[in-house]
Amino acid sequence: MHHQGIITLKVKSPPTRNGLPAHSILPQNPRLVHAIFAGVPTLLLDSTSGKRTRVLTLQRSSSNTKGVQVLRTSSGGAAAKEYDVATLGNLCVDVVLNVPELPPPSRQERKAYMDELSKSPPDKQNWEAGGNCNMAIAAARLGLRCITIGHVGDEIYGRFLLDVLHDEGIGVVGMSNENHVDSSSSAYETLLCWVLVDPMQRHGFCSRADFSKEPAFNWMSKLSTEVKMAIKKSKILFCNGYGFDELPPGLIISAIEHAVEVGTSIFFDPGPRGKTLAAGRPEEQRALDMFLRLSDVLLLTSEEAESLTSIGNPILAGQELLNKGTRTKWVIVKMGSKGSILITKSSISCVPAFKVNVIDTVGCGDSFVAAIAFGYIHNIPLVNTLALANGVGAATAMGCGAGRNVATLEQVMEIMRGSNLNEDDKFLNEHLDVILDDQEMTFLSKMDINGSSSRLNRVSLQKVVSEVLPKLESPRVKGRVPS
Repeated sequence: MHHQGIITLKVKSPPTRNGLPAHSILPQNPRLVHAIFAGVPTLLLDSTSGKRTRVLTLQRSSSNTKGVQVLRTSSGGAAAKEYDVATLGNLCVDVVLNVPELPPPSRQERKAYMDELSKSPPDKQNWEAGGNCNMAIAAARLGLRCITIGHVGDEIYGRFLLDVLHDEGIGVVGMSNENHVDSSSSAYETLLCWVLVDPMQRHGFCSRADFSKEPAFNWMSKLSTEVKMAIKKSKILFCNGYGFDELPPGLIISAIEHAVEVGTSIFFDPGPRGKTLAAGRPEEQRALDMFLRLSDVLLLTSEEAESLTSIGNPILAGQELLNKGTRTKWVIVKMGSKGSILITKSSISCVPAFKVNVIDTVGCGDSFVAAIAFGYIHNIPLVNTLALANGVGAATAMGCGAGRNVATLEQVMEIMRGSNLNEDDKFLNEHLDVILDDQEMTFLSKMDINGSSSRLNRVSLQKVVSEVLPKLESPRVKGRVPS
C-alpha cells in the first residue's frame, strides 16, 4: 500500500547490501522539506533558510537538522539518472495474522472486523514492510539502486518501516505536508494493511483506506521540488493501482507528466484496482488512462488484462493495450502457474513458470516487477528477462509473506540453476494462431535445442541461465563499481 512521514531515528553505521553502501535515510521533519538520496551528492532544501545545500553525508538526527553533515556548494547542472528505480507511494506496514476465518464480505462487517483487530497493538513479530517496499527490496537485492517516494508517519510503525528500508539499502524521499495537517492526526499515520491468512492459506486484506471515499493522504496536493528531483534522478518510476488508495489522482497525474518530461521510464501495474479505477471518478479514470497511454511498461495478470480490454486471449489483450499506448514498449501478462508473456510491437516472448513448493504468493508480483526492471535497465534479451522475473517470483513464493521475506539473489540463482520448468505445450499451441505474420514468438524450453520451427523460436533454459547468471554476478550487482 502506501505511506510516508516524519521520523526520528538513532544514528547507526551504514549497512551494506552485497558490498554496496546502503542508501542514507534522513528523518522527515516539518521544518525540513527534504530529499533522501545515498552514495552521491544530493540536493537538500532547508525550508527555514530557503538555501540549497549539497549533502555529502547523511546521518540520523534525534530532533532537527544538526545531525545532517552538509557541505554548502552551488547547485546547478542536469540531474543524472543516478538511481535505477523509484517507487511512488504505496508504502505500508503489513500486519500478518493467522485467523480462523477470513473477514465477512460486507463493508460494514469488514470495518467492524478491522476495528476489533486494531484495539490492541499487534505483536511486532507480525509486522512486515509491505506495498511498494516489496518491489524496492527485491530490486535492491538484485543490485539495483532504489529509492522510495512516499509517506510514513511519526510513530512506531513509521520508524519500523524506515529501519527496514535503511537496512536493505533503500533510500526514502518524504512527501512534504504543504497543508500543515496536524502530524498527530490519524490522517498522518503510517498506513497499516492487515494481511489475514486462514487455515487453508487463503488471504484477506484490509486497511483504513478500504473504508474511505478519499485517499488516505488526501492532504497532499502537489509534488515537492525534492520529489520531482527524485523522479528526474531515476531511470524508472514504478507505480501501481494501490497508490490511488493513498494519493490523490491529481498528484499521481502530476508524477506521470513529470516523469515523461524528464525522460524517466514509467512502469505501471494496475493490480485489482484497475477495474474499479476504470469505473471510478473522472479524475481516477483520467489518471488510469494516462498510465495506460504513457507507461513504457505495463504489467498485468491475465484477468486484469481482460478486465481492461474485454479480450479473453492474453496475447490479444496485451496487443490491444500496446496499440492504445503512445509510449508503451512492453506489455507483460502474468499467467500464474503457466508463466508469463512479454509482448512488443514486433515480438512475443513466452516463458513457463518454475516448479517450486509454494508457501505464500504475497509479494510475488512485486518481486516479478523488480526483475523486469533489472532486464529493462540492463538491456537483457526479452526471454531472459522473463525467465529471471519468473525465477524471482518463484523464489518469493517459497517464503512466508513479503517485505524482508522476498527473494534473495542466492535463492533466485538456485531456482534458475535447477531448471525445473512447468512447460505446457497445450497452452502454447492454443495461442500460436493469434500471432501476426510479422511477429516472432520466442518460447523458453528446458530442452537443449535452440532454433526455429515455423513461427516459433525455441530457446533452451540452459542457454538463458548461462547468460543471466553472469549478469547477476557482475561487479555492478556485487557493489563494485568498475573503474
